[in-house]
Order: sequence, then structure tokens, then C-alpha cells
Amino acid sequence: MAAVPQVAEAVIPFLDVCSQAPVAAPAKRSILDSFRLDGKIAVVTGGARGLGFSMAEGLCGAGLSGIAILDLQTDLGDSACEQLSSEFGVKAHFYRLDVRDEVAVQDAMDSVVREFGKIDILVCSAGVADLVHAEDYSPAKFRRVIDINLNGSFVCAQAAGKHMIAGANGGSIIFIGSMSGSIVNWPQPQSAYNASKAGVIHLMKSLSAEWAQHRIRCNSISPGYMDTPLNTAYESALFGEWKSRTPMGRLGQPQELAGAALWLASDAGSFCTGSDIRIDGGYTTL
Repeated sequence: MAAVPQVAEAVIPFLDVCSQAPVAAPAKRSILDSFRLDGKIAVVTGGARGLGFSMAEGLCGAGLSGIAILDLQTDLGDSACEQLSSEFGVKAHFYRLDVRDEVAVQDAMDSVVREFGKIDILVCSAGVADLVHAEDYSPAKFRRVIDINLNGSFVCAQAAGKHMIAGANGGSIIFIGSMSGSIVNWPQPQSAYNASKAGVIHLMKSLSAEWAQHRIRCNSISPGYMDTPLNTAYESALFGEWKSRTPMGRLGQPQELAGAALWLASDAGSFCTGSDIRIDGGYTTL
């Protein structure tokens, strides 16, 4: 009988598992990262000064790639873009625009897309206010406030929304309402302004429902009494009344809206649409 050949045993090297260096776990993404706007393009109407400019600063500080300022005031608009570019290294371009002119608005939005490639964020901040008793309000003057504040917001949102839908990347549209859209300010007479801002808030809600399927989020920020040129143009005697009716006892500063605008514009607010955020120092709680 033939001998059975011996099979050599396989030599398995000893692996000292305990001596291996641990594999580093992936770094956990900070919540602050979701507030970043790197690669995004924003358009801010009425962004040459005041609330619009402060919100533009806030967005640029979060890493915007480009921003377009749309305003009627050329000198202020050019200066705003120079400042944003200098301070944040962002590409900024000014477009002179009357938001009541739908043809000019569409041309401006088309130009932004040609210049920057897309529109990711729109802030509708252009607005005016009058203090006129209702019995003395001329229809023409009343219509002007509605045309700028409400109709202008729609025209700008529609023009930007078309590009957002065509680009199929979604977007964020932030309307600037007012606590005046929910309550009646006192003692000043401003029926047109109040009506226009109530319309802006409901317009926002309507568009949020329509455009959610396109991943376009629509929200509004409703400031209380703010320390802006629009307000300081009125009688200083009103300031005392406004402060006394505000639980925090002061006017808001423009930069105090920037955080809310950034949250709504960024992925940090990705599940927020159709909401109106009041930033009024507690005025509407009374």
C-alpha cells in the first residue's frame, strides 16, 4: 500500500489585534456647518441699505459665492456691493431696479443668472411706508404702497421662482413682512402699509404651498419697530410711544434680523416653509 503523502500545515501568521491602532471615526458634522452658504447665489431687493443690507451682510458672512443687490438708489447700491466684496471677498453686482416694473424685474433676474449661473436665495426686502389718515389717503398714494410692497414682492418672487424651477435645484425665498401684517400699529395711521404686509405674509404662505413640489421654501420675517432710515424719517416723538409698547423697551437693530435670514436661507432651515417669524421685541405678545 502506497504511503499517503504528508500535507504541510498552513502557517497562519499571528495577528495581534490589540496592538493595531484604532481607526478614527468620521468627524461628526457640526450643526454650524448647516448654516454655511458656500457655492450659493443670493438676490436681495432693497438691499442697498437698512434691513436689506444687514441681511445681505449676514448671508455673505456665511460663504456666499455671489450676491446681487437690486435697488433704485444707484449710489447706495454701488457702495453696498463694494463694501460686501471688500469685507467678504464675495462677487457682488448691483442692478438698478423698480420692483413695480415686471419687465425690468424679469430682465434683472435673467441677467443675474447669466452673470452668476443661478439663483439659490431671494430676499424680498424692498418696501415703503406712509403715515396718512385713511380719510385723507389718495387712491394713487395708497396704490403706490401696495404696488411696491405687495405686487413688487410677487413680481420678484415669480421671476426668481421661474429660474429656480427651471434649474431643478430648489431654493429659498424670504419675504420681509412686518408685525403690521398681523396687528394694527398705534398711534400712527398706516392702513396701506398694514394691508400690504398682511398681503405679503399670505402671499408667502400661498407660494410655499404651490412651490414645495419644486423644493422651493418660502418664509417671511416680520420685524417690529426697527432703527432704520425708513423709521427715523418719521417724527421722533413716535419713538417714545413705540418703545413704551415694546416689552424689551427699545427699537430693534437691523443686524438682529440677519440670523433669522441665514437660518431660512440655509440647510439649517431645510424643513421650514410657510412660516412667518416675528422679530419684534415682544410687541405682538401684548
